[in-house]
Formats: sequence, C-alpha cells, structure tokens
Amino acid sequence: MTEASTQLVPTPPTDLPRTLGALRASGHVFRTVKAELRDNLLDRLRRGVPRFPGIVGYDDTVLPEVERALLAGHDMVLLGERGQGKTRLIRGLVGLLDEWTPYITGSELREHPYHPLTPATRRVAAEAGDLLPISWLHRSERYGEKLATPDTSVGDLIGDVDPIKVAQGRALGDPDTIHFGLVPRTNRGIFAVNELPDLAERIQVSLLNVLEERDIQVRGYQLRLPLDLLLVASANPEDYTNRGRIITPLKDRFGAEIRTHYPLEIELETALIRQEAALAAEVPDHLVDVIARHTRAVRESPAVDARSGISARFAIAAAETIAASALRRAGLRNEREAVARICDTISVTSTLRGKVEFESGEEGRETEILGHLLRVATAETFRARLAGLDLSGFTDLVAGGTVIETGDLVSAQELLGQIGTVPGLAKVLDRLGLGDAPSPGQAASGVEFVLEGLHLTRRLAKELTDDGHIRYGNDHER
Repeated sequence: MTEASTQLVPTPPTDLPRTLGALRASGHVFRTVKAELRDNLLDRLRRGVPRFPGIVGYDDTVLPEVERALLAGHDMVLLGERGQGKTRLIRGLVGLLDEWTPYITGSELREHPYHPLTPATRRVAAEAGDLLPISWLHRSERYGEKLATPDTSVGDLIGDVDPIKVAQGRALGDPDTIHFGLVPRTNRGIFAVNELPDLAERIQVSLLNVLEERDIQVRGYQLRLPLDLLLVASANPEDYTNRGRIITPLKDRFGAEIRTHYPLEIELETALIRQEAALAAEVPDHLVDVIARHTRAVRESPAVDARSGISARFAIAAAETIAASALRRAGLRNEREAVARICDTISVTSTLRGKVEFESGEEGRETEILGHLLRVATAETFRARLAGLDLSGFTDLVAGGTVIETGDLVSAQELLGQIGTVPGLAKVLDRLGLGDAPSPGQAASGVEFVLEGLHLTRRLAKELTDDGHIRYGNDHER
C-alpha cells in the first residue's frame, strides 16, 4: 500500500455550490465520465505534462494505445502476464478525472444533480427543485475494483434484492428494495475487473448490458439505470486467447484490447527497480544492473515456463533481499554503513525461486538454474561496465599466491585491508559510478564486483569454503 492510498480524502473547497440552483448559476456543465477523461487527457497532451506518472517502459508502446482508447471513449481490456503493471496503469486513469464532481447528497449511486437515476432520487429532486442539496466527490472516490474469483456472484457486481428492506414492509416489486452491487455503486467513475477470465461465464453475462446498453437489470425488475462509467479489465493472455474463458459476446463489447509487456530495455528495468524497491541499504548501480539482467535472463530461459511470466516483483524483491543482506552484515559486523556487494546476490537464488514457475523436467534443479543465470548476468554486467579497463592490478595482486577472502559476513574494512592499494582501482570505481571519494562500503562493493567478474571471465580462481566464505586467488590452471 502506498503512502498516498492511506491518506484521508481531501475536504471539498468551501466555495463550491451546495444546491442545484447554485450549481446551475455557476455555469457548471455536465459531462459523462468518458468525455471528462477525453477532455482532461487532451489538456495534458497539449500542455506536455505527464499523463501517467510512475508508469515505466510504456511511453512508446502501451500508453499511446491507452490514450487512443480513452480519446475514442472505449472500454478496454489489458492483456499481459503477471507483474507488468496492469493494475497500476488502470488505477492511474483516476488521475485524469476532474478533481471534484457534484452529486446528489445521500444518493446511493452518486447521481449527478442534473441527471437523477433511481425512482427515489427523482422524487427527491422533483420535490426539492433548485434547493436540492448537493455534495462533492473527490476523484479518488470515483474508482471501484474487483478481483475476479470463481465465487463472485451477480449480486456482488450488479446487485440483488435486499431482504432487510423487504422485511421492513416494502413490496417485493419495489425498486427501492434493491441492494446495488459494485458496478452501479461506481456510477460516474471507473470500474476495474482484475483477472476477468476467472469470472464464471454466467457471471460474465451480467456485464454485457453494462458494456453495450450502459444499463443494469436486477432479478427481472423493470428498472433501467443508464450508468455512466468506464469499464476496464485485466487478463492473462493465456487465459484470454487459449483457454477461452472470456465469453465471445463480452470480448466483442470491449472497444480496445491492449497488450502490455515487460520492460524492453535494461535501462527501463533498472529504472523500475529504483522506483519501486524499498531498499533497507545502499545498492550500487552495478548491482541493480545485475538484478535487471538476471530477471531478463530468467524470463528468456527455456527452463522457465514462459506462459506464467516473471513478474517485475521478482526484480524488486531481489533488490530488497540484497539490501537486507547488506544490512544484516552491517549489524553483525558493527559497520556504520550498509552497502550491498556481489556476494549478497547469492541469497536471491534460494529465497526467490518460489516466484518462478519452471518446466516440469527441471524439478530439483531450480536453485542451480537460477544460480547459473545469475552468474551469466554478473558476467554481462562486468563486460558492459568495465570493458577496456586495465585490471592487471587485481590479477597481479594474486599472482604471487595472495588469497583474498570475502563473503556476506566479511566487513568492508576487512576486505579492503587485504588488497591495500591497487593500481587502476580509482578508474574502476569511477566507471561503476561510485564517485571520486567512495566510502569504504562502496569501495568494497566495487572491489568484490571486479574479483567476481575476473573469476567469471576465467582470470581468477574462486573457492567456496565450508564456513561460507569466498576465496579469490591465482588461476593455476591457466
């Protein structure tokens, strides 16, 4: 949950009209939700301001399609594997609504004062005239969401007869006995159905009228409520296209079908990690790069079930795990700063394997596969960031038989004390973005990354000890 989501709804400004007459006198013009979204999106396009803050990697692919759908007034379904930001994008649509919109005070369906819907509200509006009291709804209150589950009922989404109202003496045929569901209660807003294919087919039928005729029917009542809303759904493309779990008439009623994807470039993957991860310690850029490359390697591995996808949460959790490992070392070794090193990435292969669906033939090799892909990602990052640098100072250091010992419980001072002054170290740290005056923790992170990279490119030997330490030395086999 974000900090913004825990804040209270803002208080409406005191100068807003409070009666129907005052609203008319103010020159207020009614717009449908889709017209409102279209106008506000056009305004942002013209002013060149961000339309969907916080959405990374979709600027040239997904967002133009979303914008075209909104400008066309289309309901839409977003298709994509898990962890591609579908829900976040849908929730971001709320930012395109007006900050405040009027509704009839006490209205169950938040009806606009110019357009009362239910028989009860129409009676009240006719009796009160220009004195009809109105209240104001903040854009954050105009969003409804339902995670589709097999036990979701028509009553949950559309509505049902309220037995309490019937017991109070109202006639069973009285429309006022209806208890409205989530969709009509989001009238004049945006309603999202996450994982739409998980809805039972008979429940999907209940959404047909909402999407096309824009009204609802409850247990045979002769009650037509022309709802004003934007309906958005998310789905896994495997469910949507192959298993056929969305009924054909419902698919036909969505105006836009938009495919989402994982970040297409490493820079976008790293930007997403930086934006979303809550890091308990410093994680230098070269390690974030390793995590991003590792995530992409896992997605592309033939040993991994590509249909399930590798969520962006995998990379985010990996960065948080690495930071936690550095913080643990700082606590145990009484270090004043906590900076992640390449040795901290080892924990990712064991703690995050549950986030990956492997092919059936790979049972028992999950940690081995993730470990191999991590080494590949580390080597790629090493070559990408340090290509062309003279690293002979590190290889010369161990040429005479010196062994450098490190590990997740070896402090930065202990590691730096073993290497002393190494020619070329300043250039390495500068290339890694650690600056001209790195702290001991940052310097140790850079040194250990070079040692591991030299090992992976077959220029240093590496040994794992029984107590979990790592020893780098001369590669006697060369």
